[in-house]
Amino acid sequence: MDFKDGAQFDPGFVQHISAFVPNIEYAYGSLNRFKNFGMKKQQFKMLLPKIEHLLENYLGFYMGCMLWASYIKNLEDTPVLNNFGYGMDYDEKETLSEVDFILDYIVQLKKDVKYYTGKDFSLDSNSMNIIEAYRAFLKINEGFTKVQKTSDIKLPEGFKNTGKDEEILQKIEEVIETGSLKDLVALSGKLL
Repeated sequence: MDFKDGAQFDPGFVQHISAFVPNIEYAYGSLNRFKNFGMKKQQFKMLLPKIEHLLENYLGFYMGCMLWASYIKNLEDTPVLNNFGYGMDYDEKETLSEVDFILDYIVQLKKDVKYYTGKDFSLDSNSMNIIEAYRAFLKINEGFTKVQKTSDIKLPEGFKNTGKDEEILQKIEEVIETGSLKDLVALSGKLL
């Protein structure tokens, strides 16, 4: 990556992500069209792998954003390019709404999986840590409304300083090419 003119706010993750809330609303909209419980069970079993994939993608996206911020923070006073949130008014509830929706939805998903499949569902502690860490990351940076330079980026207490870890940069570049955001979860131990 070229940092000559600055560091991109988004290195290329956003092209590989689709909005969580509308996807879940659409999935449950299609599920609720069925009145027959047997049909609902079948529909839910078909939707579940898509929902799990969406969750995995978001975990990778969140991890990638935190790893990217940690990496570019070490570029001293480099301008952050294309941060569309810079200069906007910070609204904490709005900033955290998607993450809070996901946290609430995970609780609902556990119940739904049990109800429709009779099986147990849970996210591992690492996945939950990533979501909670991302929430803290958004909050401490006030939705990035004040991030104009890399030195403006704040990392929550407990985050490790990754420095200019080339493995992180290489993995980010790879994931931008492949679109497999979930691969970034494997690097969570470098930061959390």
